[in-house]
This record gives sequence, structure tokens and C-alpha cells, in this order.
Amino acid sequence: MPTRWLDLVDPTREELLGALPAHVDPEVVEVLASRHEEGRMPHPVLEAHGPYAFGIFVAMLPLPEEDRLVQQEIALVATPDLLVTVRKTPPGARPYDTSPLAPAAEQDAGVGILVHRLVDDVADSYLELLDAIYGEIDELEDSIDALRPAEVRMRLSELRHELLYRRRTVSATRAAVRRVLDGRVEVGDHALFPPEVERLFGDTYDTLVRVTEELDVARDLLSSVRDHLQAKIAESQNEVGKKLTVIASLVLAPSLVVGYYGQNFPGEFQRGFWTLGFSTGIIVASTVVQLVLFRWRRWI
Repeated sequence: MPTRWLDLVDPTREELLGALPAHVDPEVVEVLASRHEEGRMPHPVLEAHGPYAFGIFVAMLPLPEEDRLVQQEIALVATPDLLVTVRKTPPGARPYDTSPLAPAAEQDAGVGILVHRLVDDVADSYLELLDAIYGEIDELEDSIDALRPAEVRMRLSELRHELLYRRRTVSATRAAVRRVLDGRVEVGDHALFPPEVERLFGDTYDTLVRVTEELDVARDLLSSVRDHLQAKIAESQNEVGKKLTVIASLVLAPSLVVGYYGQNFPGEFQRGFWTLGFSTGIIVASTVVQLVLFRWRRWI
């Protein structure tokens, strides 16, 4: 029987019921009919439901010009001779592009091949995600001296949460692919994912493992940027402390002279050399000596 592929974009419940095979669970229909919600984190999954397989995947679309990352959710229902894909349009962006599946569909490839093409393209989008995250980290590190510490801390917090959420999505996708490799997602006797298709999923699994490791590296790089920020703050505080210490040292000698000169010793401070000019000279000389010493020691 030739393979059929039906692609739906934001379908209504009636469109779904007309395209889906019979006996699809009502819970699956509800998930497929729900709209994309801003802030909701779809959980990638691929599992067998008796005569069909159900899956949810999330592709990543970086938009550097808008400084944001778009989640493109795509769900599927697959039988040995039918594939129904449901794309959901994210706010302010386009839905997932299914053109990578078109060549295989035109060659009348099996449903398992089409599902693999879909999952493999989703995994490739995570490589673009890595490039975007590395670019963000490099940009933040280059501008850390020009930004205020509060701005850097806010951006670090945003990137840390971004890495956490994206790693969770990649890990769930990797677990879904692993289920195929373990033979836990089957409809019939290897009718949906025959051994040759499972081997193709092995390459996709390797890609997802690489992405997970790279996200861990990105997290370490982000920690290095945070350490750089903390070192910068500590250095700034040291400079402030050094300046305050120099000011206190410069004021110490004049305070001593003025305090001693102002003591009320009858007759002793009425002599000619105990004049205002003499005490002022001592103050100026001590200050100059301290400034020369601090400059020579490179404290100022």
C-alpha cells in the first residue's frame, strides 16, 4: 500500500478527525487540537499507542535580528501506511518547515523514513541553537567591561535558564529516539521502523548526544563569564578600598599636626617658630612625601 502523508497547520478538531486514523485516543486528539501557547514548554515524546505511534517534537529557530529563540512545535501520528503531521504556529513566527520531508515523500518512502527525516531535521535545528548560544556567550563576554554589573547578571540569569530549558528539550528528544533504537516504539512486527530505519535513528541519536555535551560546555562557559564578572566586581571594590586608604593616609599626618599644634600648653606655643606657616609647611611637606611614596610604590 503506498504511503500517505497529510500535513496540517493549526487544524480544527473537525480537520483532525477527518485526517487521523480510526481509534485515536481522545487525549491525543486534545493535544493535537491545542494551540501553541507562549511560555509553554512542550515535552518531546515518541511512543506507541497500539495501532499507531504518537510523537511531539520541538524544533528551534534562532532569530538573531530579534534577539530571541522560537520554538516550533510539530506533532505526528504514524501508522505503517499513513503519516499525519500537525504543525503549530508560534506567536510572531512561522510554523515548522516540512520541506526536508518532501524529497522522501515524492520518492514514496515509508512512514518510518519520513519520521526519521523529521526527527533528524529537528536534531539539526539544535545545532543552530548551539551556534546561537555560543554567539550570545561570546557577545556577553566581549561587552562585560562596557555593561553595568546588574545588566550582566540579568543576562547571565536569562542565558542560564535558557540553557536549562533547551537541555531539557534535547534530553527528552534523545530519550524519544532511544526508544526507537530499543524497539519500544513499534506498530506491528517492525512494520513502522524496520532495522534499516532504526540504524538511521542511530546517527540522529549521536547528534543529540553531541548537542547535550555541547550544552554542558556552554554552561561551563557561562560559569566562566560569571567568574569574570565576580573578579571584575572584586577588582573594582579593591580599587575603591585602595583610594579610600590613600585618602585616609593623606589626612592622617595633617590631622596629627593640627591636633598637636592645637594643644593648649601655656607659653610653649607662643614662641616664634610655632606659627601657622610652620604648621602649614609641615602639613604640605608630609602630604607631598606621601604622594611621592604612593606613586613610587604604584599604589596610585
